[in-house]
Amino acid sequence: MQIIISNHSNEPIYEQIYSQIKKQILMNELQPGQALPSMRQLAKELDISVITTKRAYEELERNGFIYSVVGKGSFVSEQNNEMIKERKMKVIEEQLLAAVQNSKEIGLSLSECLELLALLYKEEA
Repeated sequence: MQIIISNHSNEPIYEQIYSQIKKQILMNELQPGQALPSMRQLAKELDISVITTKRAYEELERNGFIYSVVGKGSFVSEQNNEMIKERKMKVIEEQLLAAVQNSKEIGLSLSECLELLALLYKEEA
């Protein structure tokens, strides 16, 4: 498991850890049942506080990405693909709503927005 912490990011360190582990789980780079490094071990590897890694692991567990077994450690949870899709759809809807609001503020038409979306979608493929 590789995690890169950026000191230049506006995102708190625990969120950087959370988002990178979450991404590795969603991309199947970390398999269900796979053990994660202990909080202390990860803190030592990243040269950060154990409290920071604890907060990241707590967020991951709260959102169902990992589970903990007392005395054994933390492990990657089985992922419900339907729930993952639903979470991602919610995020997309929020981002599109913000884009629509910004577009209306500057007078961008629906056809111009759709054209821009299609262009961006093709560039990412």
